[in-house]
Amino acid sequence: MKQLFIKYKSVIRFIVTFLLVYAVLTVGYKFFLQFSSGDKYYPDYMTNLVAKQSKEILNALDYRVVLLPHPNEASLKLIINEKYVARVIEGCNSVSIIILFISFIIAFASKFKTTAIYILAGSVLIYIANLVRIVILSIGLYHYPWRKDILHTVIFPAIIYGMVCLLWVIWVNGFSKTKKQDA
Repeated sequence: MKQLFIKYKSVIRFIVTFLLVYAVLTVGYKFFLQFSSGDKYYPDYMTNLVAKQSKEILNALDYRVVLLPHPNEASLKLIINEKYVARVIEGCNSVSIIILFISFIIAFASKFKTTAIYILAGSVLIYIANLVRIVILSIGLYHYPWRKDILHTVIFPAIIYGMVCLLWVIWVNGFSKTKKQDA
C-alpha cells in the first residue's frame, strides 16, 4: 500500500490540493454570497455586477435593456426592447467557473509569481468571456427564442468550459512544475 502512495504521490497531491482549494474557495464564496445579498446589490454583488455590465454592453450595441428584480426568485430579469428574454442568476456570474479554474491551477502550481499572474489573467479572461457569452446569448434569445435550449445548455457552456480547459492545457504544458520536471 505504501508503495502505491509513493508511486502515485503526485496524483494524490494534485487531487488533495485541488479538493482542498476548491472546498475553501467554495465555502468562502458561500459566505460572501450571504453577506453581499440584499436590496443594494440584488440578488448578490457579483450577479448584480455581471447583469449591469451585460446591460451596458447590450445598450452599446443599440439594444434597449432594462434589469428588474425577479418577483419569485433571486435573479434579475433581463428585458430587451420590452421583451423579457432571460434571467441572470447567481450561476451566471462565472465565479463558480473561476473557482474551478483557480483550484486546478493551484493544484499544478509553479512559482508563486507565475501562478498568481496566470490565475489573475485567466480569471479576467473567463469573466470577460462570460460577459460576452451573456450578451450573445441574450441577443440570440431575443431574436431566436425557439433556440433557447441549444443556446443555453449546449453551445455557450461548451464555449466557456472549453476555454477553461484550454487555459488548463496551456498552464500544464507551459508553466506548471510538472512540465519542468518532465524536461
